[in-house]
Amino acid sequence: MSAGFLFSVVIAYFILLLVVALKTSKGSDNESFFIGNRKSNWMLVAFGMIGTSLSGVTFVSVPGAVGMNSFAYMQIVFGYFIGYLLIAFVLLPLYYRLKLTSIYSYLKTRMGMMSYKTGAWFFIISRLLGATARLYLVVVILQTTILDSFGIPFWVSTLFILIMIILYTFEGGVKTIVWTDTLQTTGMLTGLIAGIIFILHNMGISVTESLDMLRSQQLSRVFHTDMNSTLFWPKQILAGMFITLSMTGLDQEMMQKSISVTNLRDSKKNMVSLAFIMLVVIGLFLYMGGLLYLYGQTVGGAFTEVVNNGVPAKTFMLDGKNVMGDSIFPQLAVHHMPHALSIIFIIALISALFPSADGAMTALTSSFCIDIAGINRNPTMTDKEKKRFRQRVHLTFALLFLLFVMVFYWIGSRSIIDVILKIAGYTYGPLLGLFAFGIFVKRRPVDKLVPIICFAAPIISFVIDEGVNKMNWLGGYKIGLELIIINAALAFIGLFFISKKVDAHELEQDSVL
Repeated sequence: MSAGFLFSVVIAYFILLLVVALKTSKGSDNESFFIGNRKSNWMLVAFGMIGTSLSGVTFVSVPGAVGMNSFAYMQIVFGYFIGYLLIAFVLLPLYYRLKLTSIYSYLKTRMGMMSYKTGAWFFIISRLLGATARLYLVVVILQTTILDSFGIPFWVSTLFILIMIILYTFEGGVKTIVWTDTLQTTGMLTGLIAGIIFILHNMGISVTESLDMLRSQQLSRVFHTDMNSTLFWPKQILAGMFITLSMTGLDQEMMQKSISVTNLRDSKKNMVSLAFIMLVVIGLFLYMGGLLYLYGQTVGGAFTEVVNNGVPAKTFMLDGKNVMGDSIFPQLAVHHMPHALSIIFIIALISALFPSADGAMTALTSSFCIDIAGINRNPTMTDKEKKRFRQRVHLTFALLFLLFVMVFYWIGSRSIIDVILKIAGYTYGPLLGLFAFGIFVKRRPVDKLVPIICFAAPIISFVIDEGVNKMNWLGGYKIGLELIIINAALAFIGLFFISKKVDAHELEQDSVL
Protein backbone atom coordinates (compact mmCIF):
# COMPACT_ATOMS: atom_id res chain seq x y z
CA MET A 1 0.00 0.00 0.00
CA SER A 2 1.36 3.44 -0.91
CA ALA A 3 2.58 5.82 1.75
CA GLY A 4 0.49 8.56 0.13
CA PHE A 5 -2.73 6.66 0.71
CA LEU A 6 -1.83 5.93 4.35
CA PHE A 7 -0.98 9.61 4.83
CA SER A 8 -4.42 10.55 3.50
CA VAL A 9 -5.93 8.24 6.13
CA VAL A 10 -4.07 10.18 8.84
CA ILE A 11 -5.36 13.51 7.48
CA ALA A 12 -8.95 12.22 7.25
CA TYR A 13 -8.79 11.02 10.85
CA PHE A 14 -7.49 14.41 11.98
CA ILE A 15 -10.32 16.21 10.17
CA LEU A 16 -12.79 13.99 12.07
CA LEU A 17 -11.15 15.02 15.37
CA LEU A 18 -11.47 18.68 14.40
CA VAL A 19 -15.17 18.28 13.67
CA VAL A 20 -15.70 16.70 17.10
CA ALA A 21 -13.65 19.47 18.74
CA LEU A 22 -15.64 22.22 17.03
CA LYS A 23 -18.92 20.73 18.22
CA THR A 24 -17.82 20.11 21.82
CA SER A 25 -15.86 23.31 22.46
CA LYS A 26 -18.71 25.75 21.80
CA GLY A 27 -19.17 28.07 24.75
CA SER A 28 -16.04 26.79 26.48
CA ASP A 29 -14.31 28.77 29.21
CA ASN A 30 -11.45 28.08 31.65
CA GLU A 31 -13.72 25.87 33.76
CA SER A 32 -14.51 23.77 30.66
CA PHE A 33 -10.83 23.54 29.79
CA PHE A 34 -9.71 22.46 33.28
CA ILE A 35 -12.50 20.14 34.51
CA GLY A 36 -15.22 20.06 31.85
CA ASN A 37 -17.60 22.09 34.09
CA ARG A 38 -17.97 18.88 36.19
CA LYS A 39 -20.64 17.65 33.75
CA SER A 40 -18.84 14.75 32.03
CA ASN A 41 -20.70 11.47 31.61
CA TRP A 42 -18.97 8.75 33.69
CA MET A 43 -19.42 6.08 30.99
CA LEU A 44 -17.74 8.27 28.36
CA VAL A 45 -14.92 9.09 30.78
CA ALA A 46 -14.40 5.41 31.69
CA PHE A 47 -14.32 4.32 28.06
CA GLY A 48 -12.06 7.20 26.99
CA MET A 49 -9.66 6.59 29.88
CA ILE A 50 -8.91 3.15 28.40
CA GLY A 51 -7.22 4.89 25.49
CA THR A 52 -5.42 7.36 27.76
CA SER A 53 -4.19 4.60 30.06
CA LEU A 54 -3.04 2.38 27.21
CA SER A 55 -1.61 4.80 24.61
CA GLY A 56 0.71 3.83 21.79
CA VAL A 57 3.01 2.11 24.27
CA THR A 58 0.47 -0.58 25.07
CA PHE A 59 -0.61 -0.83 21.44
CA VAL A 60 2.92 -1.43 20.13
CA SER A 61 5.39 -2.01 22.97
CA VAL A 62 3.39 -4.43 25.16
CA PRO A 63 2.76 -6.93 22.32
CA GLY A 64 6.37 -6.54 21.20
CA ALA A 65 7.72 -7.32 24.68
CA VAL A 66 6.09 -10.79 24.62
CA GLY A 67 9.02 -12.09 22.56
CA MET A 68 11.40 -11.37 25.45
CA ASN A 69 9.27 -11.60 28.61
CA SER A 70 6.27 -13.70 27.48
CA PHE A 71 3.12 -12.69 29.44
CA ALA A 72 5.04 -11.44 32.51
CA TYR A 73 3.51 -7.96 32.09
CA MET A 74 0.23 -9.46 33.30
CA GLN A 75 1.73 -9.56 36.81
CA ILE A 76 1.93 -5.76 36.71
CA VAL A 77 -1.65 -5.59 35.41
CA PHE A 78 -2.91 -7.49 38.50
CA GLY A 79 -1.23 -4.75 40.53
CA TYR A 80 -2.93 -2.12 38.35
CA PHE A 81 -6.30 -3.66 39.27
CA ILE A 82 -5.63 -3.26 43.01
CA GLY A 83 -4.40 0.29 42.44
CA TYR A 84 -7.58 1.33 40.58
CA LEU A 85 -9.72 0.07 43.48
CA LEU A 86 -7.63 2.06 45.97
CA ILE A 87 -8.06 5.19 43.84
CA ALA A 88 -11.83 4.66 43.75
CA PHE A 89 -12.28 4.19 47.48
CA VAL A 90 -9.44 6.25 49.01
CA LEU A 91 -8.40 9.11 46.70
CA LEU A 92 -11.60 10.02 44.83
CA PRO A 93 -13.63 10.60 48.04
CA LEU A 94 -10.89 13.00 49.20
CA TYR A 95 -10.82 14.91 45.90
CA TYR A 96 -14.61 15.27 45.76
CA ARG A 97 -14.96 16.25 49.41
CA LEU A 98 -12.47 19.09 48.94
CA LYS A 99 -13.98 20.02 45.52
CA LEU A 100 -10.54 20.17 43.92
CA THR A 101 -9.80 21.52 40.46
CA SER A 102 -6.14 20.60 40.81
CA ILE A 103 -5.55 17.52 42.97
CA TYR A 104 -2.26 19.02 44.20
CA SER A 105 -4.08 21.83 45.99
CA TYR A 106 -4.77 19.19 48.68
CA LEU A 107 -1.09 19.40 49.58
CA LYS A 108 -1.38 23.16 50.18
CA THR A 109 -4.20 22.70 52.68
CA ARG A 110 -2.56 19.73 54.36
CA MET A 111 1.12 20.79 54.41
CA GLY A 112 1.66 24.25 52.96
CA MET A 113 2.44 26.20 49.79
CA MET A 114 5.93 24.76 49.20
CA SER A 115 4.59 21.20 49.49
CA TYR A 116 1.81 22.08 47.08
CA LYS A 117 4.18 23.49 44.46
CA THR A 118 6.63 20.62 44.94
CA GLY A 119 3.87 18.11 44.16
CA ALA A 120 2.81 20.10 41.10
CA TRP A 121 6.38 20.35 39.78
CA PHE A 122 6.92 16.61 40.17
CA PHE A 123 3.73 16.00 38.20
CA ILE A 124 4.86 18.40 35.47
CA ILE A 125 8.27 16.72 35.19
CA SER A 126 6.77 13.22 35.31
CA ARG A 127 4.03 13.81 32.78
CA LEU A 128 6.24 15.80 30.42
CA LEU A 129 8.81 12.98 30.24
CA GLY A 130 6.25 10.15 30.14
CA ALA A 131 3.99 11.75 27.53
CA THR A 132 6.83 12.71 25.21
CA ALA A 133 8.28 9.18 25.43
CA ARG A 134 4.89 7.80 24.36
CA LEU A 135 4.58 10.38 21.61
CA TYR A 136 8.09 9.58 20.37
CA LEU A 137 7.24 5.89 19.93
CA VAL A 138 4.24 6.55 17.70
CA VAL A 139 5.89 9.32 15.67
CA VAL A 140 8.84 7.01 14.95
CA ILE A 141 6.46 4.36 13.59
CA LEU A 142 4.56 6.88 11.45
CA GLN A 143 7.90 8.24 10.25
CA THR A 144 9.27 4.85 9.15
CA THR A 145 6.00 3.58 7.64
CA ILE A 146 4.73 6.72 5.91
CA LEU A 147 6.63 9.99 6.25
CA ASP A 148 10.13 8.84 5.29
CA SER A 149 8.72 8.17 1.81
CA PHE A 150 8.13 11.91 1.39
CA GLY A 151 11.59 12.86 2.67
CA ILE A 152 10.07 14.69 5.66
CA PRO A 153 12.56 15.15 8.56
CA PHE A 154 11.58 13.63 11.91
CA TRP A 155 11.35 17.00 13.67
CA VAL A 156 8.94 18.31 11.00
CA SER A 157 6.74 15.22 11.45
CA THR A 158 6.66 15.77 15.21
CA LEU A 159 5.87 19.46 14.81
CA PHE A 160 3.05 18.68 12.37
CA ILE A 161 1.44 16.21 14.80
CA LEU A 162 1.76 18.67 17.70
CA ILE A 163 0.08 21.39 15.64
CA MET A 164 -2.81 19.01 14.97
CA ILE A 165 -3.15 18.34 18.71
CA ILE A 166 -3.07 22.06 19.54
CA LEU A 167 -5.81 22.80 17.02
CA TYR A 168 -8.37 20.53 18.62
CA THR A 169 -7.45 21.05 22.31
CA PHE A 170 -6.78 24.79 22.30
CA GLU A 171 -10.30 25.86 23.25
CA GLY A 172 -12.23 22.92 24.71
CA GLY A 173 -9.61 21.22 26.88
CA VAL A 174 -11.11 18.46 29.02
CA LYS A 175 -14.62 19.13 27.68
CA THR A 176 -13.38 18.18 24.19
CA ILE A 177 -10.93 15.46 25.22
CA VAL A 178 -13.64 13.38 26.97
CA TRP A 179 -15.27 12.97 23.53
CA THR A 180 -12.14 12.65 21.38
CA ASP A 181 -10.72 10.03 23.76
CA THR A 182 -13.90 7.99 23.26
CA LEU A 183 -13.40 8.10 19.48
CA GLN A 184 -9.71 7.24 19.82
CA THR A 185 -10.30 4.33 22.20
CA THR A 186 -12.76 2.90 19.68
CA GLY A 187 -10.11 3.09 16.96
CA MET A 188 -7.47 1.45 19.13
CA LEU A 189 -9.66 -1.45 20.25
CA THR A 190 -10.82 -1.99 16.66
CA GLY A 191 -7.18 -2.44 15.64
CA LEU A 192 -6.59 -4.89 18.49
CA ILE A 193 -9.60 -7.09 17.71
CA ALA A 194 -9.06 -6.95 13.93
CA GLY A 195 -5.43 -8.01 14.37
CA ILE A 196 -6.35 -11.01 16.52
CA ILE A 197 -9.14 -12.17 14.17
CA PHE A 198 -6.94 -11.83 11.07
CA ILE A 199 -4.02 -13.83 12.50
CA LEU A 200 -6.23 -16.64 13.82
CA HIS A 201 -8.08 -16.84 10.49
CA ASN A 202 -4.93 -16.62 8.38
CA MET A 203 -3.17 -19.36 10.35
CA GLY A 204 -6.33 -21.48 10.44
CA ILE A 205 -6.19 -22.04 14.20
CA SER A 206 -8.58 -21.61 17.11
CA VAL A 207 -7.94 -19.66 20.30
CA THR A 208 -7.27 -22.93 22.18
CA GLU A 209 -4.81 -24.10 19.53
CA SER A 210 -3.04 -20.76 19.52
CA LEU A 211 -2.61 -20.89 23.31
CA ASP A 212 -1.14 -24.39 23.01
CA MET A 213 1.32 -23.10 20.39
CA LEU A 214 2.29 -20.14 22.60
CA ARG A 215 2.81 -22.48 25.53
CA SER A 216 5.00 -24.81 23.48
CA GLN A 217 7.23 -21.87 22.48
CA GLN A 218 7.32 -20.52 26.06
CA LEU A 219 5.59 -17.30 25.02
CA SER A 220 2.67 -17.43 27.50
CA ARG A 221 4.35 -17.63 30.91
CA VAL A 222 2.77 -15.21 33.41
CA PHE A 223 4.28 -15.79 36.86
CA HIS A 224 8.02 -15.71 37.59
CA THR A 225 9.22 -17.24 40.88
CA ASP A 226 12.94 -16.36 40.93
CA MET A 227 13.28 -13.94 43.89
CA ASN A 228 16.38 -12.31 42.40
CA SER A 229 14.72 -11.61 39.06
CA THR A 230 13.27 -8.21 38.19
CA LEU A 231 10.18 -10.19 37.06
CA PHE A 232 9.56 -11.87 40.46
CA TRP A 233 5.75 -11.86 40.79
CA PRO A 234 5.28 -10.16 44.23
CA LYS A 235 7.58 -7.32 43.13
CA GLN A 236 5.68 -6.90 39.88
CA ILE A 237 2.23 -6.89 41.50
CA LEU A 238 3.26 -4.42 44.22
CA ALA A 239 4.98 -2.21 41.66
CA GLY A 240 1.90 -2.28 39.42
CA MET A 241 -0.29 -1.20 42.34
CA PHE A 242 1.98 1.72 43.25
CA ILE A 243 2.47 2.73 39.61
CA THR A 244 -1.30 2.99 39.16
CA LEU A 245 -1.73 4.93 42.39
CA SER A 246 0.95 7.34 41.17
CA MET A 247 0.45 7.51 37.39
CA THR A 248 -3.35 7.57 37.63
CA GLY A 249 -4.46 8.51 41.15
CA LEU A 250 -1.86 11.25 41.64
CA ASP A 251 -1.79 12.38 38.02
CA GLN A 252 -3.64 15.57 37.16
CA GLU A 253 -4.26 14.41 33.58
CA MET A 254 -6.08 11.25 34.66
CA MET A 255 -7.82 12.71 37.70
CA GLN A 256 -9.08 15.88 36.04
CA LYS A 257 -11.20 13.61 33.83
CA SER A 258 -12.47 11.63 36.82
CA ILE A 259 -13.34 14.72 38.87
CA SER A 260 -15.07 16.19 35.82
CA VAL A 261 -17.79 13.57 36.40
CA THR A 262 -20.90 15.02 38.06
CA ASN A 263 -20.73 13.18 41.41
CA LEU A 264 -18.52 10.86 43.48
CA ARG A 265 -20.71 7.79 43.01
CA ASP A 266 -20.46 7.95 39.22
CA SER A 267 -16.74 8.73 39.40
CA LYS A 268 -16.24 5.56 41.46
CA LYS A 269 -18.17 3.60 38.84
CA ASN A 270 -15.81 5.01 36.23
CA MET A 271 -12.70 3.86 38.13
CA VAL A 272 -13.97 0.40 39.12
CA SER A 273 -15.15 -0.22 35.54
CA LEU A 274 -11.73 0.81 34.30
CA ALA A 275 -10.06 -1.68 36.68
CA PHE A 276 -11.94 -4.64 35.19
CA ILE A 277 -11.68 -3.41 31.60
CA MET A 278 -7.92 -2.98 31.82
CA LEU A 279 -7.48 -6.58 32.98
CA VAL A 280 -9.27 -7.81 29.88
CA VAL A 281 -7.85 -5.35 27.35
CA ILE A 282 -4.19 -5.65 28.34
CA GLY A 283 -4.63 -9.42 28.48
CA LEU A 284 -5.81 -9.24 24.86
CA PHE A 285 -2.82 -7.08 23.88
CA LEU A 286 -0.45 -9.66 25.36
CA TYR A 287 -2.32 -12.44 23.56
CA MET A 288 -2.03 -10.52 20.29
CA GLY A 289 1.69 -10.07 20.98
CA GLY A 290 2.09 -13.82 21.17
CA LEU A 291 0.08 -14.24 17.96
CA LEU A 292 2.31 -11.69 16.18
CA TYR A 293 5.38 -13.80 16.87
CA LEU A 294 3.56 -16.95 15.71
CA TYR A 295 2.38 -15.21 12.55
CA GLY A 296 5.81 -13.70 11.99
CA GLN A 297 7.29 -17.19 11.80
CA THR A 298 4.84 -18.13 9.01
CA VAL A 299 6.08 -15.23 6.85
CA GLY A 300 9.80 -15.96 7.27
CA GLY A 301 10.63 -14.63 10.73
CA ALA A 302 12.59 -16.60 13.33
CA PHE A 303 13.97 -16.28 16.84
CA THR A 304 17.77 -16.04 16.90
CA GLU A 305 20.25 -16.24 19.77
CA VAL A 306 22.91 -13.51 19.69
CA VAL A 307 25.62 -12.19 22.01
CA ASN A 308 25.39 -8.51 22.93
CA ASN A 309 28.45 -7.16 24.79
CA GLY A 310 29.24 -10.65 25.96
CA VAL A 311 25.69 -11.30 27.19
CA PRO A 312 23.45 -13.89 25.45
CA ALA A 313 20.26 -12.34 24.08
CA LYS A 314 17.29 -13.36 21.95
CA THR A 315 16.15 -11.49 18.85
CA PHE A 316 13.44 -11.97 16.21
CA MET A 317 14.69 -11.56 12.65
CA LEU A 318 12.22 -10.62 9.88
CA ASP A 319 12.98 -9.24 6.42
CA GLY A 320 16.67 -9.18 7.29
CA LYS A 321 16.38 -7.04 10.41
CA ASN A 322 15.77 -7.42 14.13
CA VAL A 323 12.13 -6.54 14.92
CA MET A 324 12.04 -7.83 18.50
CA GLY A 325 10.13 -5.34 20.63
CA ASP A 326 8.44 -2.17 19.35
CA SER A 327 9.10 -2.93 15.65
CA ILE A 328 7.34 -6.26 15.12
CA PHE A 329 3.71 -5.07 15.00
CA PRO A 330 4.35 -2.19 12.55
CA GLN A 331 6.57 -4.39 10.34
CA LEU A 332 3.97 -7.14 10.07
CA ALA A 333 0.94 -4.85 9.76
CA VAL A 334 2.34 -2.68 6.98
CA HIS A 335 4.35 -5.25 5.00
CA HIS A 336 2.82 -8.66 5.67
CA MET A 337 -0.91 -8.10 6.11
CA PRO A 338 -3.71 -7.13 3.67
CA HIS A 339 -4.23 -3.46 2.83
CA ALA A 340 -7.37 -3.28 4.95
CA LEU A 341 -5.39 -4.40 8.00
CA SER A 342 -2.69 -1.82 7.22
CA ILE A 343 -5.32 0.93 7.22
CA ILE A 344 -6.86 -0.32 10.47
CA PHE A 345 -3.37 -0.46 12.02
CA ILE A 346 -2.59 3.15 11.07
CA ILE A 347 -5.96 4.36 12.37
CA ALA A 348 -5.46 2.40 15.61
CA LEU A 349 -1.91 3.72 15.93
CA ILE A 350 -2.88 7.38 15.62
CA SER A 351 -5.87 6.66 17.88
CA ALA A 352 -3.28 5.50 20.41
CA LEU A 353 -1.08 8.54 19.73
CA PHE A 354 -3.49 11.37 20.41
CA PRO A 355 -4.82 10.36 23.88
CA SER A 356 -1.25 10.06 25.16
CA ALA A 357 -0.43 13.59 24.07
CA ASP A 358 -3.61 15.71 24.03
CA GLY A 359 -4.65 14.95 27.61
CA ALA A 360 -1.10 15.35 28.86
CA MET A 361 -0.70 18.75 27.22
CA THR A 362 -4.04 19.88 28.64
CA ALA A 363 -3.22 18.59 32.13
CA LEU A 364 0.23 20.19 32.11
CA THR A 365 -1.32 23.49 31.08
CA SER A 366 -3.93 23.17 33.84
CA SER A 367 -1.38 22.32 36.52
CA PHE A 368 1.02 25.11 35.59
CA CYS A 369 -1.74 27.73 35.38
CA ILE A 370 -3.49 26.71 38.60
CA ASP A 371 -0.72 25.30 40.77
CA ILE A 372 2.45 27.15 39.75
CA ALA A 373 1.20 30.47 38.31
CA GLY A 374 -1.88 30.55 40.57
CA ILE A 375 -4.19 32.32 38.13
CA ASN A 376 -7.25 31.26 40.15
CA ARG A 377 -5.69 32.87 43.23
CA ASN A 378 -5.09 36.18 41.43
CA PRO A 379 -8.13 38.46 41.89
CA THR A 380 -6.66 41.14 39.60
CA MET A 381 -6.72 38.94 36.48
CA THR A 382 -9.83 39.12 34.32
CA ASP A 383 -11.28 35.99 32.70
CA LYS A 384 -9.97 37.22 29.36
CA GLU A 385 -6.44 37.63 30.76
CA LYS A 386 -6.58 34.17 32.35
CA LYS A 387 -7.62 32.61 29.06
CA ARG A 388 -4.85 34.42 27.17
CA PHE A 389 -2.28 33.29 29.76
CA ARG A 390 -3.55 29.70 29.60
CA GLN A 391 -3.26 29.68 25.80
CA ARG A 392 0.34 30.92 25.93
CA VAL A 393 1.21 28.20 28.45
CA HIS A 394 -0.45 25.59 26.21
CA LEU A 395 1.75 26.65 23.28
CA THR A 396 4.85 26.63 25.48
CA PHE A 397 4.23 23.03 26.51
CA ALA A 398 3.77 22.10 22.85
CA LEU A 399 7.29 23.43 22.18
CA LEU A 400 8.62 21.47 25.17
CA PHE A 401 6.97 18.34 23.76
CA LEU A 402 8.84 18.90 20.51
CA LEU A 403 12.14 19.35 22.36
CA PHE A 404 11.79 16.20 24.50
CA VAL A 405 10.58 14.02 21.62
CA MET A 406 13.75 15.03 19.78
CA VAL A 407 15.82 14.11 22.86
CA PHE A 408 14.28 10.61 22.88
CA TYR A 409 14.92 10.40 19.13
CA TRP A 410 18.60 11.22 19.61
CA ILE A 411 18.94 8.74 22.49
CA GLY A 412 16.85 5.93 20.94
CA SER A 413 15.43 2.84 22.71
CA ARG A 414 14.35 -0.70 21.80
CA SER A 415 11.42 -0.77 24.22
CA ILE A 416 9.76 2.48 25.28
CA ILE A 417 7.59 0.81 27.91
CA ASP A 418 10.72 0.04 29.94
CA VAL A 419 11.82 3.68 29.64
CA ILE A 420 8.43 5.00 30.78
CA LEU A 421 8.19 2.71 33.81
CA LYS A 422 11.76 3.64 34.79
CA ILE A 423 10.94 7.34 34.54
CA ALA A 424 7.84 6.76 36.69
CA GLY A 425 9.94 5.07 39.36
CA TYR A 426 12.08 8.18 39.78
CA THR A 427 9.56 10.99 39.26
CA TYR A 428 6.29 9.70 40.73
CA GLY A 429 7.86 8.23 43.90
CA PRO A 430 8.08 11.57 45.77
CA LEU A 431 4.47 12.38 44.80
CA LEU A 432 3.36 9.04 46.22
CA GLY A 433 5.33 9.68 49.42
CA LEU A 434 3.80 13.17 49.78
CA PHE A 435 0.20 12.02 49.43
CA ALA A 436 0.69 8.91 51.58
CA PHE A 437 2.14 11.06 54.35
CA GLY A 438 -0.68 13.59 54.09
CA ILE A 439 -3.44 10.97 54.15
CA PHE A 440 -2.18 8.47 56.70
CA VAL A 441 0.01 10.37 59.20
CA LYS A 442 -1.21 12.84 61.83
CA ARG A 443 1.88 15.02 61.51
CA ARG A 444 2.75 18.15 59.55
CA PRO A 445 6.20 18.58 57.95
CA VAL A 446 8.21 21.79 57.96
CA ASP A 447 6.92 23.15 54.67
CA LYS A 448 10.12 24.87 53.47
CA LEU A 449 12.10 21.61 53.83
CA VAL A 450 9.68 19.48 51.79
CA PRO A 451 11.28 20.27 48.37
CA ILE A 452 14.70 19.19 49.70
CA ILE A 453 13.32 15.83 50.89
CA CYS A 454 11.39 15.20 47.68
CA PHE A 455 14.31 15.96 45.37
CA ALA A 456 16.76 14.02 47.56
CA ALA A 457 14.64 10.84 47.44
CA PRO A 458 15.12 10.10 43.69
CA ILE A 459 18.84 10.90 43.94
CA ILE A 460 19.28 8.38 46.76
CA SER A 461 17.07 5.91 44.84
CA PHE A 462 19.38 6.25 41.84
CA VAL A 463 22.43 5.46 43.99
CA ILE A 464 20.67 2.40 45.47
CA ASP A 465 19.50 1.23 42.03
CA GLU A 466 22.99 1.53 40.55
CA GLY A 467 24.63 -0.14 43.56
CA VAL A 468 22.27 -3.12 43.66
CA ASN A 469 21.98 -3.73 39.92
CA LYS A 470 25.51 -2.90 38.74
CA MET A 471 27.73 -3.38 41.80
CA ASN A 472 25.89 -6.42 43.17
CA TRP A 473 25.35 -5.01 46.68
CA LEU A 474 22.69 -7.65 47.47
CA GLY A 475 24.37 -10.71 46.00
CA GLY A 476 22.38 -11.14 42.80
CA TYR A 477 19.10 -9.44 43.72
CA LYS A 478 17.98 -7.00 41.02
CA ILE A 479 15.79 -3.95 41.56
CA GLY A 480 13.04 -3.66 38.97
CA LEU A 481 9.79 -1.72 39.07
CA GLU A 482 9.80 -1.72 42.89
CA LEU A 483 12.07 1.32 42.49
CA ILE A 484 8.94 3.49 42.82
CA ILE A 485 8.22 1.91 46.23
CA ILE A 486 11.79 2.56 47.43
CA ASN A 487 11.60 6.16 46.20
CA ALA A 488 8.22 6.79 47.85
CA ALA A 489 9.41 5.20 51.11
CA LEU A 490 12.50 7.43 51.19
CA ALA A 491 10.33 10.52 50.68
CA PHE A 492 7.86 9.33 53.35
CA ILE A 493 10.63 8.66 55.92
CA GLY A 494 12.26 12.01 55.18
CA LEU A 495 8.95 13.84 55.66
CA PHE A 496 8.44 12.03 58.97
CA PHE A 497 11.79 13.25 60.31
CA ILE A 498 11.06 16.89 59.44
CA SER A 499 7.50 16.83 60.80
CA LYS A 500 5.78 17.39 64.11
CA LYS A 501 2.63 15.93 65.57
CA VAL A 502 -0.54 18.04 65.37
CA ASP A 503 -3.93 17.75 67.02
CA ALA A 504 -6.56 15.68 65.23
CA HIS A 505 -8.98 18.60 64.93
CA GLU A 506 -6.35 20.56 62.96
CA LEU A 507 -6.43 17.84 60.33
CA GLU A 508 -10.20 17.43 60.27
CA GLN A 509 -10.76 19.61 57.23
CA ASP A 510 -7.79 18.50 55.14
CA SER A 511 -7.28 14.76 55.66
CA VAL A 512 -9.26 11.58 55.37
CA LEU A 513 -8.45 10.48 58.91
